[in-house]
Amino acid sequence: MRELIAVLLVDLALAGCVVAAVSLVRPLRFLRIRTRRAALALLGASLALLAVGFLLPARLMQVTAPSSQLDALLPEYQFAEHHEIHVRATPARVMQAVREVTAGEIRFFRALTWLRRFGRPAPENILNPSASRPILQVATSTSFVVLADEPEREVVVGTLIITPHEFRRRLLVRATAVRAAWPKGEPLPRILFASDFADASGPGFAQALMNFRATPDPDGGTRLVTETRVFATDPSSCRRFAWYWRTIYPGSALIRRMWLRAIRDRAEAG
Repeated sequence: MRELIAVLLVDLALAGCVVAAVSLVRPLRFLRIRTRRAALALLGASLALLAVGFLLPARLMQVTAPSSQLDALLPEYQFAEHHEIHVRATPARVMQAVREVTAGEIRFFRALTWLRRFGRPAPENILNPSASRPILQVATSTSFVVLADEPEREVVVGTLIITPHEFRRRLLVRATAVRAAWPKGEPLPRILFASDFADASGPGFAQALMNFRATPDPDGGTRLVTETRVFATDPSSCRRFAWYWRTIYPGSALIRRMWLRAIRDRAEAG
């Protein structure tokens, strides 16, 4: 609940900043902002609200009774989002659709990721996927790694969002060696591996894990859940990630919901 309050404060503050900026050029009288002085007051209040939203401490959450691979892999976390949907298909068929669904089938996915990277060109990855390649395959061949996989029940993928300088330097050395030996013109393989997560428990890291889990619904069909969790290993990394998370959360939540709908549509059509 605290995180949702922080996200709401940030969203309201950003909206207020936009309205205030426009009103400094031309007061939006229909919003009762009749003068530039009123616009400045709104801007000041919005910036203060933004600071509160960004600085609100994140609460550490803990899983007390693990029931999934995600629970086992990341039982402690500060940031999370949870979405689920009912699918009229078997868990096996649903998990097959999880692995097959493409970015082109996920409404708004490519538009929102284009906005998140500010329209900058980039090699194929989760923020710049092709429309026809399975999105999970894109993720796990670039910046994400598979951390657990039960073919008919659950898949968990993860990445490291924040890393300390020494760890980044080690990845750079690894990447340089890979590029030197890799055939020209071929897509580079990912350089992050599941074994790297064992080293990501010290200060300076933020681990992000996401799962898709399918369980039989007592009323028939399947309950498909996706959850994203982030664990920052020290207060500084937690504060740094909070700024990012609380800004992008609305778009991220929309992507997850559209992703689940695309999986449902593919599973039910098959």
